[in-house]
Amino acid sequence: MTEDWQSDRAEPLAVGPPRRRMTRRERAREERQRRRRRTAAVAAVAMLVVVAVVAVFLGSKMWHSLFGGSSSDYAGEGVNDVVIQVHDGDSTTAIAQTLHDKNVVATVKSFVDAADGNTAISAIQPGFYKVRTEIPAADAVERLADPASRVGKLVIPEGRQLDDVRDVKTNAVTEGILSLISNSTCVDLDGDRRCVSADDLKGVASAGTPAELALPEWATVAVDGMGSDHRRLEGLIAPGTWNIDPSAPPQQILSTLIAASAAQYEQSGLLTTATALNMSPYQILTVASLVQREAKPQDFSKVARVIYNRLAERRTLEFDSTVNYPLDRIEVATTDGDRGQATPWNTYVRPGLPATPICSPGAPALVAAEQPAAGDWLYFVTIDMQGTTLFTREYEQHLANIELARQNGVLDSAR
Repeated sequence: MTEDWQSDRAEPLAVGPPRRRMTRRERAREERQRRRRRTAAVAAVAMLVVVAVVAVFLGSKMWHSLFGGSSSDYAGEGVNDVVIQVHDGDSTTAIAQTLHDKNVVATVKSFVDAADGNTAISAIQPGFYKVRTEIPAADAVERLADPASRVGKLVIPEGRQLDDVRDVKTNAVTEGILSLISNSTCVDLDGDRRCVSADDLKGVASAGTPAELALPEWATVAVDGMGSDHRRLEGLIAPGTWNIDPSAPPQQILSTLIAASAAQYEQSGLLTTATALNMSPYQILTVASLVQREAKPQDFSKVARVIYNRLAERRTLEFDSTVNYPLDRIEVATTDGDRGQATPWNTYVRPGLPATPICSPGAPALVAAEQPAAGDWLYFVTIDMQGTTLFTREYEQHLANIELARQNGVLDSAR
């Protein structure tokens, strides 16, 4: 009975307002919306496909770059000469990446594999190297390991000045810093020899602003005071071994050297010493340049003390090295006419220090200027060919020392 009752039960009827039939305009609007939704869906799918393809392409390219593929190495003699830089601390992989970025090797992995166990590559010095584009990785390793491939290496000896100088006795010419820089920029690229000329460097030294030349703040006033004289940069490029980008313009070359030199000078304690001596860092650098030119290393600290003693007593320094500096010559003796010339450097007529350093002093001369020996000396003279130098405070004793120098055939002027 119960089952029959359930089967005969009427289904409930839906309640609510009767469904209204859409107008033709409403049906058209709904159809447009459906088309827009379909179009948006298709566009989204297409975008996902494009993203996936690009990701696969880039991933494949990176994979082949790092780990190789069907063409994991170049063959042949290469296409063009190119200069690459090895930075301080670069690993073999970092060098390989630089080579790959410059299109020298086909993949990073090919170079890393070719360089494996090569002691020359593991010990490679920072600097610039000439190689060729699109060469086998083994060839790239061989070229970088060859010392002849290194370019842009600049060596500045202690005591050099910006300009070339001539020895009066022998007529031998000693190249100045500007010539040394110029030589270091020379490189042959595909048979074309390129150099930054010393004249171009001199032009930048004369006209560059303090910001363009990366001048340290402690040198700016003195440099500006020299106007457009290129020798305003004297002493601001430290001696030592530097790496020069042969492709860089003159302004960049000079500013890079000046900035690195200033950092080197400051690391030696120049700023602290200047404060302790109540002098400017630029003045200390100038004293060091005089020490470099006037003395043998064993007497550096004593000559520094003579300089400070004479300055303290407001005596002129009367150094022949300052007379010869603007004359671009090497000469022990000077004439009355030479010593009478009114130049910004002549310490016979100019009180105090010369307007600029007269050379690039080395670390020992700079240390001597920062840490002079204790003593009351005012005079010194070299008395023999072995370089023996006598120091005294008494002028009469100094005259006797000069006579001894003359008897020994040493042509050195009184101080």
